[in-house]
Amino acid sequence: MDKDATDLFVHVRGASENNLRNIDVDVPRDAMVAFTGVSGSGKSSLAFGTLYAEAQRRYFESVAPYARRLLQQVGAPHVQEITGLPPAVALQQRRGSPSSRSTVGTLTTLSNLLRMLYSRAGTYPPGAARLEAESFSPNTTAGACPECHGLGVVHDVAEDLLVPDPSLSIREGAIAAWPGAWQGANLRSVVNGLGIDIDRPWRRLKKKDRNWLLYTEEQPSVYIEPEEDRVDYGYQGKFWSARKHVMHVLTDSKSEKMRERALRFVRSVPCPQCHGSGLRPEALAVTFAGRSIAEINAMPLTKVVELLRPVAQRSEADATTSTARSGETTEVAVRICGDLVARIDVLLDLGLGYLGLGRRSTTLSPGEAQRLRIATQLRSGLFGVAYVLDEPSAGLHPADAEPLLDVLERPKAAGNSLFVVEHDMDVVRRADWVVDIGPGAGEGGGRVLYSGPVAGLEQVAESATSQYLFGRAEPLDHRPRTPQGWLHLRGVSRHNLHDVSVDVPLCVLTAVTGVSGSGKSTLVTQVLAEVVRGHFGLVPEEPDEAQLVVDVQDTSCSADGSVPSSFRAIPPLAKPEPSRRARGGDGCGEEVGCH
Repeated sequence: MDKDATDLFVHVRGASENNLRNIDVDVPRDAMVAFTGVSGSGKSSLAFGTLYAEAQRRYFESVAPYARRLLQQVGAPHVQEITGLPPAVALQQRRGSPSSRSTVGTLTTLSNLLRMLYSRAGTYPPGAARLEAESFSPNTTAGACPECHGLGVVHDVAEDLLVPDPSLSIREGAIAAWPGAWQGANLRSVVNGLGIDIDRPWRRLKKKDRNWLLYTEEQPSVYIEPEEDRVDYGYQGKFWSARKHVMHVLTDSKSEKMRERALRFVRSVPCPQCHGSGLRPEALAVTFAGRSIAEINAMPLTKVVELLRPVAQRSEADATTSTARSGETTEVAVRICGDLVARIDVLLDLGLGYLGLGRRSTTLSPGEAQRLRIATQLRSGLFGVAYVLDEPSAGLHPADAEPLLDVLERPKAAGNSLFVVEHDMDVVRRADWVVDIGPGAGEGGGRVLYSGPVAGLEQVAESATSQYLFGRAEPLDHRPRTPQGWLHLRGVSRHNLHDVSVDVPLCVLTAVTGVSGSGKSTLVTQVLAEVVRGHFGLVPEEPDEAQLVVDVQDTSCSADGSVPSSFRAIPPLAKPEPSRRARGGDGCGEEVGCH
């Protein structure tokens, strides 16, 4: 095909990636192109698997062979020819980095600017030397709290976990964290030899004895006399406190099963030295606008902008100095605050003002993470690039979709192309061009049903997208089921949920709705998931979950202690030991308190 400088289209010929049927299609550059079709129709195979993959392949060909080995490459797409293809950047939906150190601030690089602001323009205590920017990061040796190593949390045992039932005696297994079988019997014999009554209920033992048994680092040895049906000879038995035993298992054991059991007696709590910030005291002592960097990280972005905007809008600024006395009214403060405010304003336009810079990326929904990457790219200043997006409206309430579309107009106005895989009909209506793939999924799809302006899709009868886009789809025949019980959540507080109480019906499909950032994902994927894991005695997946106190209480509607039917659908990985923290009901009225 001859290249024409006036040709404003990308021409694809013979695309057969995945289920695409050797298709030919032309899509315009410098426009917003929506790729539509039912799930599995092949639209992602065209947008990501063909267009983006070919753009990446061409880029890698320009890189030196040695450097190419260091880059994660995509395979060459199955396509005969593509012409007019600009460089491409993919913004796909994916979960945040599994690292507990990755945050909203690090994803957007806003943390870099904030650390620079505190280093160069913060208010230092009298006599303090200026700190480098890295000293305000919990991810560096210079900035990490020595107690928690920058994580912001410490892990330690707690008496209510070590001794779930204080009415039991040591002989009856009051110290649940101790091992079973011979090792447990040995520890009981050692304690008895130390003069502590192992038949007295735990709550009736002296407090100093209880504390010693649970937390001491001492390991006295006691001669154990031969015991009938246990040992035929005497030996020296060594004492292990409950805490020392748990920490020993977590540190040295190679048995995953033993480590999982030990983790049940450990609770994650905010670090007492840095109060959860992960930073050294020297960094926390520096303030800007009266706030430490930890306080700024904990604020929602809407509040951060309110705090920094007055500095950014100063018409006059003092000269910057190289000392810790430089101050908050200098030129460097005005410039950095101006850049921070401009970048955060984009996040506010994307409906993300409820997030804080310190929010861990592992707690973000895929839609939130993708919009953060969109905001970062909008500040890149690239020209002539094709941005390939994967359902940017995912996770957005319809009320929040319009600001997103306004933001997406900015890279197009700057001379870039937008290739958007989308199911939201409101987004499709705003596109300049639509490529509809189908008509079905898998082998039933893979054909280009239509490529052109959005209005023309109305005439394509076999397109499922056309039916929904232009109001011809038949309404869903829906008969609601009757709940078979209720799960009562009381006093839920997590992220932006504050003392929320809600009754969730069981054995039915429940839709949890609300505007973006209202807390629905937190309620369902974190709080409810933790309730289920706690019910089965499983280990929390996130540090935040370990701080969620779950108390499942039986109610008068159940006396058999059976597992709720909605929980029985999830096979337990390990049978939990009965405790006051997880006692089942029949699903008719569980009471769960979360703090």
